[in-house]
Amino acid sequence: MGFNSGFKGLMVVQEVRWDKRATVRAGNYNFFYEKENENYQLGTGYFVHHRIVSAVKRVEFVSDRKSYIVLRGRWCNIIVLNVPATSEGKSYGSKGSFTGNYSSFFYHFPKYYTKILLGDIHAKVGRQNTFKPTFGNESLHQDSNDNGVRIVKFATSENLVVKNTMFPHRNIHMYNWTSPDGKAHNQTDHILIDMR
Repeated sequence: MGFNSGFKGLMVVQEVRWDKRATVRAGNYNFFYEKENENYQLGTGYFVHHRIVSAVKRVEFVSDRKSYIVLRGRWCNIIVLNVPATSEGKSYGSKGSFTGNYSSFFYHFPKYYTKILLGDIHAKVGRQNTFKPTFGNESLHQDSNDNGVRIVKFATSENLVVKNTMFPHRNIHMYNWTSPDGKAHNQTDHILIDMR
């Protein structure tokens, strides 16, 4: 899974599954990754284009499901958080605690840093009027699932907007998951960024 973050050279990946922690060269990119468990699951990473690798101040892997990279920006540092969410089928309690982890993770950083959260959030966000200030009107989905409502509440409380649902795109460019029979499509990966 990857996202072009708008930095013209940064992509986050999830479920890396490679062992240990390393930085390797991959074409025009440096790939920073880590996975701590032995069962070849989870893990996160970042592909950073060689043009902006000098802006990397720090890469931290907090756990198999949480990491961040700090980039030197023109006016302030930019923190890109790579935090995949719990899937829609998980219990209410585990989803609630995971959404709480987003908030506690955000409070860890200075307020003047620009924060961007990228990842597979497992959230289908609909086009409900109440969500438009945060999510716009260009979602693939008409109605939100439970994770979608949770992410809207989180984004609103942290003064974030979801940019990938703000602008019109063809449907084929919006969905990031297709069912095995090819009939169902979902847009569950999102890019949340400071409203400022």
